[in-house]
Amino acid sequence: MKELVKIQSELKAPKNQRNNFGKYNYRSCEDILEALKPLLLANECTLTLSDSINEVLGYFYVESNATITNKSGDVYICTAQAGIDPSRKGMDIAQSFGSSSSYSRKYALNGLFLIDDTKDADATNTHDKKSAPVKKSLSEKDFTTLREKGNLNQVTKVLTEFDLTDLQKSMLLIIKKQLENK
Repeated sequence: MKELVKIQSELKAPKNQRNNFGKYNYRSCEDILEALKPLLLANECTLTLSDSINEVLGYFYVESNATITNKSGDVYICTAQAGIDPSRKGMDIAQSFGSSSSYSRKYALNGLFLIDDTKDADATNTHDKKSAPVKKSLSEKDFTTLREKGNLNQVTKVLTEFDLTDLQKSMLLIIKKQLENK
């Protein structure tokens, strides 16, 4: 879809929001959408966002899809997930779900439109902790194998040595607890 390539190359979504507590700038889902609307119009494309709430081993997460469609009907979809903490301090349940939805949608948009967040606060904010060594990623295949056949030592090693998604980490912590109780 040449329209998507054009939008990806033209999109500018600056980090106009400020977190004074963490002393960093960031962009919100709404900021990305504001920057996208004129490009979508100019390229005769539509964008839809949708969410579904899922549960794995007692943990809830929101899965968001960002879908772009051009005037010929060609469709591209990017999906992202974010965990939901219904007991998040200072938020009621609706705010907790809404916050996770915004976060998940933002990262679905980042994936679809190639927005690089390597210098985003989510990637660089250490909250005054010393930076840790770079960790390797865990493939979906290796994650599935570990989940199905892993022992306590393997799960513990992966939890400390790999860069995991929130969902992978949550699931492995549950598996670790189950293995410890055997």
